Amino acid sequence: MSQVQALLLAAGLGTRLRPVTDSCPKCLVPIASRPLLEHWLIALHTCNISSVWVNLHHHCEMVQEFLARDCFSGWVNELIEVRLLGTAGTLGANADKFSSGTTLLIHADNWCQCDFQAFLDFHLHARPVDTVMTMMTFHTSTPESCGIVELGDDGVVIGFHEKVSNPPSKLANGAVYILEPEVVRWIGQRSHLIDFSTGVIPKFLGRIATWENCGIHRDIGNLRSLLDAQSDPQRDSPWPEDDGWVRSYKEHPVHTFLSEAAKLLS
Repeated sequence: MSQVQALLLAAGLGTRLRPVTDSCPKCLVPIASRPLLEHWLIALHTCNISSVWVNLHHHCEMVQEFLARDCFSGWVNELIEVRLLGTAGTLGANADKFSSGTTLLIHADNWCQCDFQAFLDFHLHARPVDTVMTMMTFHTSTPESCGIVELGDDGVVIGFHEKVSNPPSKLANGAVYILEPEVVRWIGQRSHLIDFSTGVIPKFLGRIATWENCGIHRDIGNLRSLLDAQSDPQRDSPWPEDDGWVRSYKEHPVHTFLSEAAKLLS
């Protein structure tokens, strides 16, 4: 997978998870005691993705300390945003880094467990001709809170409905994409773009393939959903579980907060 780079969008404020995110960035909230961002990096490492970029803003120093661990040296890089640029704006501002090859664009504040290698293989070898993007989709129980897609017979997106009151189906955009250079260059030429869902997807209808995640896909933007994720299956980590950063992280009050919240909501 040397031809594929990844951009993990992890800079958000996580306002719906307050007060959890008052002291911990959303990308470092624990899923079964391991940071959410680490779960994403495990998935990419398993697929031999050797060039990953992570954008930072909220509690930037904490995320920098996490990324400074030896296991991420040489393949995980940071992009610091003094001000939030948005899900399309970050890619546009760094288009020079991603415009020469295939790019995985991941909203890393979601919780996802699936066969990532199959997702990549579909895009690289089996997506419909003339598509320049593959969108991960999933079935949701709350379609009114998601971006809902309409598909043609070949699984290509022909309609998109972002958080509407009466969506046509329950097949949702998972906010995980594989992009060809044409898409990145197009975004880079439009500095006004901020949001990927509303600013980019509608312009590429008819050219977006889809791959359905039949595993786990959760929006963990609220406390109940975050607590539900704690008991989901997860991949084993290939990295040390007892280095200095891990020991410090396990003492962070976020773990106690979630434990107490789970008791109250049980």
